[in-house]
Amino acid sequence: MTTQTIHTAATHGLPVATEGAVLHAARDLRIEHKPLAALGPNDVLVQMRSGGICGSDMHYYAEGRNGTNELRQPTVLGHEGAGVVLATGADTSIAAGTAVVIEPALPCRTCPTCLSGRYNLCPAGTCFGSPPTDGLFARHVVVPEAALHELPASIPAEIGAAIEPLAVAVWAVERAQVQAGHRVLVTGAGPIGLLVAQVAAAKGASEIVVTDVNDDRLAVAARFGATRTVNTAATALDLQDMDRLIECSGNTRALSDGIQTLAPAARATVVGQARPTVDGIPLGFLQRYEIDLVTAFRYAHAFPRAIELASSGVVDLRSIITSTFPLEDAAAALTAPVSDPTNLKVLITY
Repeated sequence: MTTQTIHTAATHGLPVATEGAVLHAARDLRIEHKPLAALGPNDVLVQMRSGGICGSDMHYYAEGRNGTNELRQPTVLGHEGAGVVLATGADTSIAAGTAVVIEPALPCRTCPTCLSGRYNLCPAGTCFGSPPTDGLFARHVVVPEAALHELPASIPAEIGAAIEPLAVAVWAVERAQVQAGHRVLVTGAGPIGLLVAQVAAAKGASEIVVTDVNDDRLAVAARFGATRTVNTAATALDLQDMDRLIECSGNTRALSDGIQTLAPAARATVVGQARPTVDGIPLGFLQRYEIDLVTAFRYAHAFPRAIELASSGVVDLRSIITSTFPLEDAAAALTAPVSDPTNLKVLITY
């Protein structure tokens, strides 16, 4: 399908512009009309059904930055999204009407890192919703077909955005090398930690201890995957000989304390966003017992497994979805987990 036919088709009902949640500065989010990019031969026009609020979106909204990346120009936020294919380019194979979830990372796919399969680490890669790249909090988006994964009927697109954080959890558990019979400590009972617990259970972990300082979140963990929960604000962490630590909170103390529960030759995996530099990590302990300290960044080839786990019911996506907001209330959605600490995964629906 050529650009010309797309423009002609637009006059017969396909949109040439859309509404999106555009961040202009910290706490300055505006719902604005934006033109849609021309549909290239390998592109797909998706009508969005759901978008998930992530901690990174909340940081951009509250502070105008996330880690070392700063907002440099008005940008549509959002990297968790699902919808339905509305139109396709000439060289695509997906059909209009297909429900899809969008994998937001945009690697170059040609560098040695991408060709090795580790496209999540592409030095030239970008990501939807990471300024200055416009994201998925819009009624329509144009995306490469390579970024799409078909959703089965058992996962409606209205909650399909939650597949993205599940892919994070799948990759975290893979990086942690969780095996059947392992004793696993998950620090942080936010959406990622709760999903990590469920994925670890699916791997056959014999014990899954989840820690947090929020009793509401720990109660959810107890229903989905955790064999034990610990509120570390009230109770000391008295574990030993754990096989795996999967740190999902981004809290340095949680990482340090968690490492010291590990058995010799165990593995600690950092998933929660780390600070640029961190003091207080027990390096001598790690060395003495040859404990592997590894990290996880987004995911690679994890979406198919995430879809399989959710479709089969092994992982309960709805267990982490606590609130939904229309696009017009995107600013309220971005503050909902702070204004109400019982919120876990907040979705924007269209």
